[in-house]
Amino acid sequence: MMMETAGSGTLIVVVVMAVVTLATRWGGVFVMSFVPINARTEQFISAMSGSVLVALLAPLALEGDNGARFALLTTAIVMLLVRKPLAAIAAGILVAALVRHLA
Repeated sequence: MMMETAGSGTLIVVVVMAVVTLATRWGGVFVMSFVPINARTEQFISAMSGSVLVALLAPLALEGDNGARFALLTTAIVMLLVRKPLAAIAAGILVAALVRHLA
């Protein structure tokens, strides 16, 4: 499917993406209102967040460029040392930018 991105096409795409994002977020909250939260459910939710993170980062580590790999490494090291996510993310972005600029 092709959509014209000049004129109102871009606005339509942004509005549709916003509606889909809201529907999935609100839909998840609605569905989870019917699920009893016990210890097993909490364990599943905790494991799921880690699984999603690994699923997003593994392809980047395997198929990304050196900027991406150094950014992942820097982010992990800074997070382990400082334990502040914002500082770790900022350091990773900075390293990725520097490596890509120098390469």
